[in-house]
Order: sequence, then structure tokens, then C-alpha cells
Amino acid sequence: MLWTVAGVATLGFLVALEIIARGYGLPGPITNQAREVIFIPSSGPLLYAGLALMMVVLTWRQRFIALGAAIGIDVVFWLVRWAAGAQMMFGNGALWVMLGCVVIAVTRRTGAERALLLKGVGLGLLLVAGHKTGDTWLLITSKTRPEVLDPYVATADHALGNPSWLVGQAVAATGPIGEHLLHIVYGQLPLAAAVIALYQLRNVAADRRFPGHHLVRTFLVIGLLGPGIYMLFPVVGPVFAYGADGGSWAVTDLWPNTPLAIGLPHPVPFDGITPRNCMPSLHTAWATTIFIHSRKGSRLMRFAGAFWLVATLTATLGFGYHYGVDLVAGVVFAITVEAAMRSFDRGWDRSAVRLVTYGTAVFATLLVMYRYLPVRMAEHPWAFGPLLIVAMTSVVYGYVRTTRLWHPKAAPAPLPEPQLMQA
Repeated sequence: MLWTVAGVATLGFLVALEIIARGYGLPGPITNQAREVIFIPSSGPLLYAGLALMMVVLTWRQRFIALGAAIGIDVVFWLVRWAAGAQMMFGNGALWVMLGCVVIAVTRRTGAERALLLKGVGLGLLLVAGHKTGDTWLLITSKTRPEVLDPYVATADHALGNPSWLVGQAVAATGPIGEHLLHIVYGQLPLAAAVIALYQLRNVAADRRFPGHHLVRTFLVIGLLGPGIYMLFPVVGPVFAYGADGGSWAVTDLWPNTPLAIGLPHPVPFDGITPRNCMPSLHTAWATTIFIHSRKGSRLMRFAGAFWLVATLTATLGFGYHYGVDLVAGVVFAITVEAAMRSFDRGWDRSAVRLVTYGTAVFATLLVMYRYLPVRMAEHPWAFGPLLIVAMTSVVYGYVRTTRLWHPKAAPAPLPEPQLMQA
């Protein structure tokens, strides 16, 4: 019943976004996904990541068959595009196999086997649909929010020492190699999430059931709720508002070489193309979630999760896509959503309600401060800078402390007492 309700709600949400996008004369998430059955996919690695998630419900023999079929179909598409002189891209085969598994589940499976296969396909398609939905959300923010609040966020960012300007200069100093590496990390965040999720779901085929909580659930909820906050707090980022990428719409061209002077902030008009997707930083939120879920993996998995978090934070600041205060809000947002999803799985008690309520209150307080106290924050950085870090750290500490109480470590079994030797 829960999966049915979730599926209906997701379909309704996608249809609503499709209608809104059509109102602006552009295709929505359903149309964009349907086009990739035949036409060039926008992201081949993402489609294969979705296929990999679907295959957690298959046996090893079925996995090899599915992967081989996907590659074979892609080779055919590749040859046709090569002969026609079209752009070369892969991924259609992965989508064909996922859709084929839907047909197999409906026509050749029954009962629990059908439900498990449909859940696997749904998980894979949700990862892809989440990306398409995000693109449509970004379109909506650019069309419905003609003014942006970058001057408020940029002023508040003085409390943290304008980290985007500092990291931007550092990334530029690394040259093309450093920039290329960070672009890969920044652009392939869904693929990293799929790798962690595959590790968590590696036993689904053997257990014939999904675990109660895993990375994909939090990942999708963050992507669902975050764009709604974009509508309330539209921000385009320093590289657009104060850099060359903003063109004639930029307030000035200072990023990343010249620190921004403190002034009286006010909303500024911006173009109808650039997404207002900065507050909070969802890349930071997703990378934080990947880091959290990688903690129970192998040493290599834990290292990869830490690397992806640090590299993502560096990229978001170094490319001028976010301000420092965006990242603080993103961490608090991610921890709060993760706590809510864990509570939904284990059941709500006083500690869960307290943790989620506290995280929500801190997040709301941050947004209010950025909007109504930016000048005060900029004029007193030695007070507000540590205050922001302490607020974020308190949410992280509360999460770690509470979840440890939820999952206490098993105490070692007592050793048997030595028996006295009988004469």
C-alpha cells in the first residue's frame, strides 16, 4: 500500500510539473524522459546508474543478461547515429532494459516476485526521473522569480569571510587539471549516490526485500523539497550576480578577484534563464547525505564519501555557484531530512521529534538571518561567523548523538568463568 501511494503521488507530481512546463512552452520531465527511449539521452551515466539500482533485485545471471542487452541495444543506437552523423551518446539501452523489466514483471511474474521486480524498476527510474524533475524545477524558478536576493546572501557571507571569493581564486590557481577534476565530481553526484546505494542494497536479491532506510530515499526527498525553498529564496550565485557569467544582468563584475563591499542589500532583477538554485545548496545537501551513508561501508567507501564531500564543497564555492552561507544551510537541511527519513523508518519518538524540530528551527532561523540581518552579520563577522558554524555543528552533533542512541553497539558477550579443577 505504501509503495502504491508513493507511486501515485510521484506520478501526480510529475504530471503537474509537465503541465507547468508546457505552460512555458517547454517539455516537462515526462516528455524529456520519453524522448530518451529513441533520441539522444542527456546523461548516459545516469541511465546506467538507474539500471544498476534496478539490478539489485536480480540474480547474477539475470544481471549479466540485463547488462548485456543494454550494451547491445546501445551499440545498435551508436552505429545508427554514427552513420547518420548525429551526436554520439549512450544510455538508451539501459532505459530499454528497465522498461522491458516492467513488461516482464506484469506478464511473467506474480505475487512477491512481481512486486519486488517492480520496486527495483521503480527505484532505478526514480533516480532518473528525479534528475528530470530537478531540471523542470529550475526552469520554473527562472520563469517565476524575476528578482533575486543575491545582495542579501552576499552581504551575509561577509560573516564567513567571503569563502566563495577565496576558494574561487584557489581553484583558478590549480589550472585546468584541478578545474576538470572538480567538474567531474560536481556533475556526477547522482552516480556517486548510486554507488553508495548499490553497496547498501547489495543483499536485496538474497533477502527478497529492501531495507527500511537507504540513501536513495533521502536523496529523492532532498530533491523534492529543496526546489520549493528556491521559490521562497531565489538566488543565482556569485559567478552570475557578481561575475562574468551574469553578462549584462550582473550587478558588477568582481568575482572572484575583488571582495564585495558591504552595502545596503535589495532585490535585483535577473534574466529568465538562469536557475535560482542556491539557497540552500542541494549539492552540499546531497554530498552530506552520501558522506553519512558511506560511514558504515568499507574503508574505501568511507574514504570515497569523505572525498566526494570535500570535493563537492570545493567545487560549489570555487566555481562561484554558491555562497558560503548556502553551504551552511545545505548541511543543516540535509541532516534534518536524513533524521526525518530515519525516524519514518524506525518510528517517531520524543528524541526523533526533538531532533527534526530542532533542525527545522535552525534552518528557518538561518534563512531569516540571511534575509533580514545581512548587514548586521557583515558588520560583526567575529560574532555571526562563529554563530553560524556553532548552529550548524549543533545540528550535526544532535544527529550523531541521537542516532547513536537509536542504534547502540552490541555489548560483547561475557567470557565464561573458569571452573575449578576437581581433585
